[in-house]
Amino acid sequence: MAFLRLPLREYPDIDPPVVSIETVYPGASAGVVETRITKLIEDRISGVEGIRTVESRSIDGRSNITITFEVDRDVDAAANDIRDRVSGILDDLPAEADPPEIQKADADADVIMWLNLAGDDMSVMELTDYARRYLVDRFSTLDGVARVRVGGGLEYSMRIWVDRNELAARNLTVTDVEDALRSENIELPAGNVESLARDFRVRIKRGYRSVEDFKNLVLARSADGYLVRLRDVARVETGPVERRNMLRGNGVPMVGIGIVKQSKANTLAVAKLAKAEAPASRSSS
Repeated sequence: MAFLRLPLREYPDIDPPVVSIETVYPGASAGVVETRITKLIEDRISGVEGIRTVESRSIDGRSNITITFEVDRDVDAAANDIRDRVSGILDDLPAEADPPEIQKADADADVIMWLNLAGDDMSVMELTDYARRYLVDRFSTLDGVARVRVGGGLEYSMRIWVDRNELAARNLTVTDVEDALRSENIELPAGNVESLARDFRVRIKRGYRSVEDFKNLVLARSADGYLVRLRDVARVETGPVERRNMLRGNGVPMVGIGIVKQSKANTLAVAKLAKAEAPASRSSS
C-alpha cells in the first residue's frame, strides 16, 4: 500500500504557493457559516496580488478557504498579505466564532506522517493537554511545517447537563443559565494601586475553577429568598468536549501528532526533521 502511494515527480517542482484560511464557528449551520464568515473573507481577500484561484467550503461549524497563487509568488509574502486583509474584518465576524487560522498549506492538505503519543499514567485528556501545550509549538517551528494536527485528542471542558424539569419548576430557562455563566465566570483588570515607590496592578481573580465552584453558581433568587444554584438544576462534571474522537495503537489509547508540510516544502526533508525532533521531545517530557 505504501509503494502505491509514494509520490512520483516527473517534472521539476512547480507547485504553486497555497494559503488556507480556516475559521471555526461552533454550532452554526453551513448556510450561516457561508453568509457570515466565508463570504466576508472572500470579499476582503479578492484584491490580493497574484491570486490564481480561490476555493471555499462551508460546512456545519467550519469555514475553509484555499487561495492558490501564481508560481512566482513568494509564499511568505502571500501569507502576510492574507493576514493583513483578514485582520481588517475580525470585528465583523460573529463573536462566537474563533479567530481565523491562516496557514501556508491547503486546508485539506494530507498529513505526511503521524507520531503517536502514549503514557501509562496519563489519560487521553491529559495527553491531549500535554500535546497542545508543549509539542504542537515545538513541531510547528520546524522548517517546512505548515501546521501540526492533534488526532484522537480529547480536550478538557466543564460539562453542564441541564435538567429541563428542574428549570421549569423554578421558572428558569437555558438562557438564564448561559447569562449567569457569561456574567459571573470572568476575569477582569481592576486598575492600579500607586504609591511613591511602587505601582501595583490589581486583578479580580476568577472564582470559578473547580466543579464545586460551578455547582455553587447562583442563577436566581426565589420569592422566599432562596438562592437557586446551578447544582439545583444541572449536573456539573469535567469531561472531554467531544467524545466521538478516538485513536488506538495496538489496542492502547493514544494521541496522534500529524505533520502537514507547507505547499512548497520537500516531503522527505520535513519528515527527517520531525523524526529527529521526536526523541528530543520524548526525553524532555
